Amino acid sequence: MLKNKNQYDITLVGGGVMSLTLAVLISELNPKLKIHIIEKLSVCAKESSGPLNNAGTGHAGYCELNYTPHNNEGKIIIKRAIEINEMFEVSLQFWAYLDKKYPIFNPKKFLKKIPHISFVWGEKNVALLRKRFLALKKQPLFKEMEFTEDHKKIKKWSPLLIEGRESSENIAATNIPHGTDVNFGELTAQLLKILSKNKNFNLSLNTNVTKIKLESNVWIKENKKKWIIDTTNNKLNKKISNESSLVFIGAGGMAINLLQKMKLKEAFGYAGYPISGKWLVSYNKSIIKKHKAKVYSHVLPKAPPMSIPHLDLRVIAGSEMLLFGPFAGFSFKFLKYGSSLDLFKSIKMNNIKTLIFVMFKNLGLLAYLIKQALMSNRSRIDQLRGFYPNVQNKDWSPYVAGQRVQIIKNCPINGPKLEFGTEIIFTKNKNLAALLGASPGASVAVSSMIKVLTNLLNDGSNKSKLKKIIPSYGYELNNDPALLKRIRTKTYKQLGLW
Repeated sequence: MLKNKNQYDITLVGGGVMSLTLAVLISELNPKLKIHIIEKLSVCAKESSGPLNNAGTGHAGYCELNYTPHNNEGKIIIKRAIEINEMFEVSLQFWAYLDKKYPIFNPKKFLKKIPHISFVWGEKNVALLRKRFLALKKQPLFKEMEFTEDHKKIKKWSPLLIEGRESSENIAATNIPHGTDVNFGELTAQLLKILSKNKNFNLSLNTNVTKIKLESNVWIKENKKKWIIDTTNNKLNKKISNESSLVFIGAGGMAINLLQKMKLKEAFGYAGYPISGKWLVSYNKSIIKKHKAKVYSHVLPKAPPMSIPHLDLRVIAGSEMLLFGPFAGFSFKFLKYGSSLDLFKSIKMNNIKTLIFVMFKNLGLLAYLIKQALMSNRSRIDQLRGFYPNVQNKDWSPYVAGQRVQIIKNCPINGPKLEFGTEIIFTKNKNLAALLGASPGASVAVSSMIKVLTNLLNDGSNKSKLKKIIPSYGYELNNDPALLKRIRTKTYKQLGLW
């Protein structure tokens, strides 16, 4: 044991909603474990978890058409939507548990009931939405979904979608009344309040992780070695070394760079594809009152699947606003507050072939991102007009959203590929985990972090403890309608969603 180092049971790199969720879960299961979170910035949740750096959608597969793709025969594939809905239900149960246990935890400050609507135009898209509805409506998780092609009914759901639209236009929509808007920044702040009550929790802000390595003592067995985390306090310009039995890397796009510095076998060949984002934002109250929903549509021509346009009501710190986007762009940064050298630093001998192959394979995507980055505000307004025919340029202003880094890896079967989604990497000995990728991200943080803790803390007692926190743990709600009804009724009433 190295006496000159701060010692922890688990260290979490990154102070976003993922790390804070994992830390609270661990604290609930075993409050005696010493937990350390390291955050590069002066406050937590300033990157992807920041309220305007993401869409704030409680992703449940209700309205996001990219979660229900169709095959060449036109059949709608609903598996992904069901999986995401199951995971979001886990998040809701966890928040309801914390709400009941801690007076300082207040879901009303970060969770709002806002309908989730899918809205499409054009004969082909209307037909696909109808097929999607018929496939999902049969599933217990989606039984409250409504479908209509009636302009008048859609106007009741959201007047903004219909005003100025020709009555003869072929349109359709689905609606789920109990959709949600989530302020993940506020959620992260409240999770931090809970952790601050635990004397075994420590938070290091303004601190950059410079190196993570295993103890070099050759006499220690490999699976018993601890991690040495070297850090620099950016404010004090002070170097600090910490020792930890377990490590979770939830540092957003910079996770790839950290894994590469470690020369981790499990991350060999991985690379990152940075994508920046922008919104159009409106604070005009007369417009906002006509759109009390989150409305997602179909992918625009040549756009990647994660760039589905959506027009959202957002509620942040009690203030309502409308967001439209995202408009993608290309940036060399891996974080919003990162460096323009991030991408170049991530290029290594073990991933350069994969990077080049993926780049040439996705030249169309690269061209799309460049085109999006160069779009004028007028062009963005024209795109919004598909949702809101009466849009006025003066009511909307641009805002730079968060930075996303998509996964690039070499798959044994399909070869080099660009992957849209999230992935968790574990070391062979299950003493380190790292989260890579993007959407649905924060919405399914609880399920993702349960996977992390059950691998890192392989304790037989975790299952029974988790069952008390997450009543559906170990079950698939979509396969048990009675259990789904019982848990949803209790959880949704607790959170004010019903």
